Amino acid sequence: MEFESVFSTIAVIFETAGVIVMIVGFVIALVLAARALARREAGEKAFTILRTTLGSSILLGLEVLVAADLVRTITSKPSLEEAAILGMIVIIRTILSMSIQIEIEGVLPWRRALLRSGGQMLGDAVARDREAQAAHNAARDASA
Repeated sequence: MEFESVFSTIAVIFETAGVIVMIVGFVIALVLAARALARREAGEKAFTILRTTLGSSILLGLEVLVAADLVRTITSKPSLEEAAILGMIVIIRTILSMSIQIEIEGVLPWRRALLRSGGQMLGDAVARDREAQAAHNAARDASA
């Protein structure tokens, strides 16, 4: 197998993983929002959970897609046009990532004390859901 072929395959795997991350994140977001509604939490809270979790999964997926673009630079023909196209794609995806992160966290990325990735934010959403579910179960058990 040729060098270019190997890295092209790796780039496609990264791209596929990025899309899968977004799809799985969408499903997780729906499940977490539905669970919030099932616990009779306010619809606004369920919407916030859905929005934050979906944004986090999109953010993580975009980070993986940027990695795919970087791997693809290894296999691209060294022309100015190819470099410009890849550069624009990376810039657009980076701006989208930053916009989503600002929307989710409400603060500019460089103003945060700790850097957080989309995966960490998605994990936080799942952890918050577990805590809310445990509190809901405890309240249900106490009333029974």
